[in-house]
Amino acid sequence: MPRLGLERGTMRRDLAIAGVSLAGGLLMLAVGVTHPFDTGTNTPIAFFVAPLVVACAALVLRRIATRTGLAIGTVAVVGDLLLGGSLPTILVYSQVIYDACVYGPIRLWRRILVVSIVLTAAGAVAGIALLGSWRGLVLGIVPALGLVLPAVTGISVRQYRDQASAERARAEQTARLVELDRQQAVAAERTRMARELHDVIANHLSAVAIHSTAALSIRDRSGDAGDGAVDQALRVIRENSVQGLAEMRQMIELLREEANPDALTRARLSEVDRLVAQARGAGLAVRLETVGEPRALPVSVDLAAYRIVQESLTNALKHGTGEAGIEVGYTAGMVLLTVENPVNSAPAAPGAGAGLIGMRERAALLGGRLDVGRHGKLWRVRAELPA
Repeated sequence: MPRLGLERGTMRRDLAIAGVSLAGGLLMLAVGVTHPFDTGTNTPIAFFVAPLVVACAALVLRRIATRTGLAIGTVAVVGDLLLGGSLPTILVYSQVIYDACVYGPIRLWRRILVVSIVLTAAGAVAGIALLGSWRGLVLGIVPALGLVLPAVTGISVRQYRDQASAERARAEQTARLVELDRQQAVAAERTRMARELHDVIANHLSAVAIHSTAALSIRDRSGDAGDGAVDQALRVIRENSVQGLAEMRQMIELLREEANPDALTRARLSEVDRLVAQARGAGLAVRLETVGEPRALPVSVDLAAYRIVQESLTNALKHGTGEAGIEVGYTAGMVLLTVENPVNSAPAAPGAGAGLIGMRERAALLGGRLDVGRHGKLWRVRAELPA
């Protein structure tokens, strides 16, 4: 079919349907299949060719000008009936009715259905009146078969096509939504991975950068004091490098398919003492205070609290004056974290600002709250996480 150019919705297909209908109608007229019922007329068969040709011409307009095609077909069938009526023209007109219901506007097929039912009822009543018996209902069969049946069939096909089109549109919309969900999931996962990687290594690399700078700034490296300071700086650099590598390996393991999901719980708020020890080893004087009774927390809250404290200490180390205070509070339904440190006026170690963004994202994802900013002469980070 596609090789002949007769695929659905093409003018060549409409011309083919009209040509086949005309050839079949002419064949019926040639073999004498003419009148569907005896009207007592002796009209020559050649006279019925003209209405048949006009009705077939209406089929060419079935899609591009449905109303015009219906009007032309109606004129053809009326002329045919005036001549006595021929079966080929009536059959072609039934196709015109069907096409008008399938391709025409909604108001058109509704009017066609109403008019067809009215004509069928009128024919049945007229038959009863003429014959004086219920056998006159036979006169209603012709309009029922030629008008009502094609109209109902066309309406059914139209509704089926409309439903199929709506289902295709719904399926395409669903596919688009699935693709959007996939893209959002990928973006969210990439953001989460970026946040985790930043939090895992930022603290350690910041300590490495600060103490490397300190080691390079020592002028007298030949004295005992200079050697001791350099050794202390290199010791801190080594400890933070080793710890950073260990946490990086842990993160890589978590990203593998065979990784144990429980490994994520290794970073707990209860291990805040380890963060404090690392910060003190890096030269930051940290005060830790716990308010309330410590208890087990949900995994996501435990990890988020740990990372917020870690990032806050990193910022205090880079931008502070060498001291910080941490308060961890446990209430009935919340975990309260407060990290404060004085801010110096000297140039700070470079940073991308992703730490504050990551802390806000962690709190927001848990339905918590994070306030960050100056509080008098202090820089304060206060997080409220639901527990």
